[in-house]
Amino acid sequence: MSFDRGKRRRRKPTHAFYAGPHSNEEERLLQQAIKNSRLDRHRPNDGWLLVPYGPVFYPTVEEFEGNPLHYIDKIRPIAEKYGIAKIVPPSGWNPPFCVDMHSNKKFQTKEQHLHRLQEGVSFGDGEDYNPAEYIKVAREKAMEWRDMYYQHSGSNTQVDLESKGQNPDISGIPANNLAPSAEARTDSGKSSPSEDDSNSGRKEYSIDNLEKDYWNIVETQSQSVIVEYGNDVDAQAFGSGFPSSERGRCIESATIDVDKVDLPEPKFGTDDFYKETWWNLNNIPCAPDSILRHIKVGINGINVPWMYYGSLFSTFCWHNEDNYLYSINYHHWGAPKQWYGVPGNKKDAEGLEKVFKNYLSMKMRDVPDLLHHITTMFSPRLLQQGGVPVYKIVQNPGEFVVTFPRAFHGGFSYGPNVGEAVNFATHDWIHHGADANERYRSFARPAVFSHDRLTFTMANHLKEQKAYNTCRLLVAELQRVIDEEMRLRNKLLEAGVRDLSGEICLPANRLDQLDEESADYDDKRLCHACKHVCFFSCVACECSQSKVSCLRHSHYMCRCPPERKYMMIWSQEDEMSKTLEAAKTFCEKLNIDLTKNAHDLSAPQVHELLEIAPGVNEDLRRQKSKTLDLSSPSPPKYPLMAANSSSVRTNALIRPKGDATTITTQAAATDPGANEAKRQKLDEMATPKLSDVDTSDGDSSGIGETTM
Repeated sequence: MSFDRGKRRRRKPTHAFYAGPHSNEEERLLQQAIKNSRLDRHRPNDGWLLVPYGPVFYPTVEEFEGNPLHYIDKIRPIAEKYGIAKIVPPSGWNPPFCVDMHSNKKFQTKEQHLHRLQEGVSFGDGEDYNPAEYIKVAREKAMEWRDMYYQHSGSNTQVDLESKGQNPDISGIPANNLAPSAEARTDSGKSSPSEDDSNSGRKEYSIDNLEKDYWNIVETQSQSVIVEYGNDVDAQAFGSGFPSSERGRCIESATIDVDKVDLPEPKFGTDDFYKETWWNLNNIPCAPDSILRHIKVGINGINVPWMYYGSLFSTFCWHNEDNYLYSINYHHWGAPKQWYGVPGNKKDAEGLEKVFKNYLSMKMRDVPDLLHHITTMFSPRLLQQGGVPVYKIVQNPGEFVVTFPRAFHGGFSYGPNVGEAVNFATHDWIHHGADANERYRSFARPAVFSHDRLTFTMANHLKEQKAYNTCRLLVAELQRVIDEEMRLRNKLLEAGVRDLSGEICLPANRLDQLDEESADYDDKRLCHACKHVCFFSCVACECSQSKVSCLRHSHYMCRCPPERKYMMIWSQEDEMSKTLEAAKTFCEKLNIDLTKNAHDLSAPQVHELLEIAPGVNEDLRRQKSKTLDLSSPSPPKYPLMAANSSSVRTNALIRPKGDATTITTQAAATDPGANEAKRQKLDEMATPKLSDVDTSDGDSSGIGETTM
């Protein structure tokens, strides 16, 4: 910044002042910070978050032996209103942990600066680790944090650590930068209930207190904290936590035992059950009635699981799934994960995006698709201030978390852990996929697969449509896509674009499945402007041998007149019309069948949000009996049996305090029958079973509790 040195002398300020040169970027960041300070005026002094819990569901053994997609469809009318839901398997669920912890293969981690998570800053690369190395380092860091700032049995005091010359850190950051910002205090200055005066005021090492610490770091930026997160680790390269199917049920089955393919479904709790159950995350994308089973090429994170190696405060930032798919996450071993979710309806999803834009408006001018980078974490409190509902879930080992289409979610880990996640899609997903496709085109972001291809592949497998409501969604999407295609074709042809489909020999679109050859071909016909797969037709120009565009954006491709441009068509109008008519006919048949059986159906019920989500009281009662523990150095072969627990809600890192209602002997833990009887007795005291719910017409009345 320059100063005007005119003839008049300027009065010197009464205090020292320095006005150095400011770049445009610095000025923008300053203005953004001022704006954010105005937006965020209601942070309580103790950092406490008042976020309601999301729903928890408890399937029976009979339900768990079935198709998970059917079970999720049963709970969907209620669960999707929260965006996320937890599913707790029946007692006796004890899958082996199949990752080779002795492998020397190393995966790369991401270095996360927790104090900058609200800025949308890209993550740098962390160190490379093999699984055992990562868990060892993550455990050491968590223990250092615990011993430095928390009271626990046998812990050293801070004075003792300093006298021994120890300087605990997380990823190399000095301890004096890591202490939780001020101890939690009430307005009156007294200690909060989380403090323990008997141990020098040090807090109990608990989930509630760690959650406060996390948001103190993220929101106040008063400390510099760096962690390493082993996210998106290829399960094919480094191993899945689940055993491999021997019946060819996963997308990349190594071997198929032909003698087992036609055998009856294995019983719950047997070794074969864990290999073949559709709850196995290697298998669920290919489960019956899954749309993704038509995708025969492995796509990491979509139909091939990703592994997640977490550490204390490692963060999965706010995002929704690719193509607005469902996701399912399984917690294999370790410390709990904290989840936050926002419902996937249009109002709430756009509400979250609005909060992001308000808070990071300048950043998003440069990076409009910042949310898709998955590098930004905001407190749920900011979303609540913006009128966006948020729900939370604590996921323990042995539990599943399901996210619903378009539902934003994020969270962090309470210590070293290992999880696994994959996507799936049921037939109700189709309209969400259309919304995602439109959004990606607006950002020129390639989709992981062609929405148009998958839509027409679904139409080529009409017998898989079991319900009139979902078939009607498919017909509506086919109608929309075809109407737009033909309208734009006619418009371009009238403008002078030539149709060369009769002169150019193009391969027919394959509609029975999406294989690797089809995926490679789709990658070669991405629109130059919006990156949409030109599945039905495209426009090209004589000026380029490589560029093509979709029918919407041919005018962005070049400045050549329409006469130099030509159209290549893979799907003719009569072919598309025939597909549409077949879908309409099949849908009408389903409607007739539905009408005939109408007397067997109960009246449709509108599911309102309950004051307390289904299953929460029971889940909190069980959680109350647990405490964080870091004594287990590595995942054992059977993580859920290691803690001598009667239920999957306790493992080597979460031990029961002695509540007789949640503890049994190890012998009982291996007896599914005994466990199920005990489990059913507990469930009867808290939550009606989902098997009692009539879902033939979406009626899920009676699920869960309504009072605390």
